[in-house]
Amino acid sequence: MKVSATAISLNVADPQASADFLCRHVGHTVAMEADGFVSLTHPDGGPNIVYLRTGLPSFKPAHRAGGAGDGLLLAFVVDDVDAAYRALHAAGAEVVTAPETEPWGERFCQFEDPNGVIVQFVQWV
Repeated sequence: MKVSATAISLNVADPQASADFLCRHVGHTVAMEADGFVSLTHPDGGPNIVYLRTGLPSFKPAHRAGGAGDGLLLAFVVDDVDAAYRALHAAGAEVVTAPETEPWGERFCQFEDPNGVIVQFVQWV
């Protein structure tokens, strides 16, 4: 099997709000969009991030069409967590966790997007 691209799809109440968060704070750009759907890419690569409006009839299977959130971290590895934290905090993003370092060498910080998705920035130190 040859995989030519990867995407992560998240069901949220307001796809545009989550897309705007990643475009503003992380540098994503809109690749495609329609009513209830926004697909984002990032110039540095990685998977596309797709936001779908919760309850779209095209989501299958319908019994799994709940919202993203509980236990989900949308994590991005960056070269300077502290700089990312300062930039997002200064821009008014909602802080969940200020920078801290785990015993195994993961330095991270977390923010919450307008739909409650936790966006985490990670640096290995």
